[in-house]
Amino acid sequence: MAPTFALEGRVFGADGSPLRDATIRIGDEELLTTGSGVFTFDAVPAGTIEISRPAYKPVLVEWDGTEPIVPVTMEPIVAKALRAATSVVRDDERFAQLLELAEATAVDAIVFDTKKEGGGVLYDTAVQEAHDIGAVLDSTYDPVERIEQAHAAGLYAITRIVSFEDPIRAKARPELKLAGDWINPLNSDSWEYMLDLGVEACELGFDEVQFDYVRFPTGAASRQAYETNPTTQADRVGAIKAFLTEARERLHPMGCAVGAAVFAIVFSSSDDQGIGQRPEDLAGVVDVLSPMIYPSHYSAGWLGFDDPNDHPGAVTADALDDGIPRIDGGTLVRPWLQAFYWTNDQILESIQAAERRGVGWMLWNAVGNYEAAALPDDIADESSEDDGSDESADG
Repeated sequence: MAPTFALEGRVFGADGSPLRDATIRIGDEELLTTGSGVFTFDAVPAGTIEISRPAYKPVLVEWDGTEPIVPVTMEPIVAKALRAATSVVRDDERFAQLLELAEATAVDAIVFDTKKEGGGVLYDTAVQEAHDIGAVLDSTYDPVERIEQAHAAGLYAITRIVSFEDPIRAKARPELKLAGDWINPLNSDSWEYMLDLGVEACELGFDEVQFDYVRFPTGAASRQAYETNPTTQADRVGAIKAFLTEARERLHPMGCAVGAAVFAIVFSSSDDQGIGQRPEDLAGVVDVLSPMIYPSHYSAGWLGFDDPNDHPGAVTADALDDGIPRIDGGTLVRPWLQAFYWTNDQILESIQAAERRGVGWMLWNAVGNYEAAALPDDIADESSEDDGSDESADG
């Protein structure tokens, strides 16, 4: 019988933050790291320690039993993604062209929608509520087939689930409604539908589930909500954090990373902007935070620019520089970047600003039109200088 030894260790991200929920396997034994990244085995044989965690690359450590304490550093998956629009995933030829574009460039991930703006579900889901409220669209696609194609091409597969903005559900389930087309994040009974879709997405084979519109409303719906159900910042942030914590607790054991799209303004603001999103509060809860950096949405005068849309690199850099230092706990930053209203050179300038900060990116184009000239090659171009539709790009 092989001798056994005590083994303990701690798992860190590349930034030095301890990583919770990393799976540690050695021999027949398996456990998860604690909130402080710690793992402890009382008696295991020497051999290969296998470490895996959503949003990070797996690690193998050869351990001979002589040192009882093993520190491990994991490298993040720095995804560089294109969003596959609904019209693209439904079309075999257009989807094949998207995969060809990824192969010819630095793109290594695809973002699919499984529940989109307006509340529509884009596949024949087994989640019964989607059928009960009439959310499953007549024209759908087979996500398993598309995921398999993406994985065969070596691509990381992300799905996007639009969450609390849902006119279909708000009409069918008025008891869950907050205001306008918005479901109430404060009511935990309202969460199950989105969580069930997230669990199913993981079962279908997606590597990461990103919750979009995971916030309180803005505009007229926000004013209406406050009149009928006044909230504090603590109320709003607490509700969004609790929802995403529950998502992580359900999806991490399945091996799926959890992401959240957030307004870019919250990266540069000290408060939640009335929507329940603050980087500090979501750091350590989700695996990926994705600020939507769309300079075309910025008002005149931002950073002193008459038209911020004319300064892709500077606006992208400013948002990331404001937000990245506020995020720890192993949470990665991967911004949504604008791929509309710009030339290819401008899109590339925004991408390069992100890459110089060591983060991945996802491109948003409502109809899924991308050109190779807007994308970096497999070998990043480090020579450039940093100068500092029919679907909403809201989130």
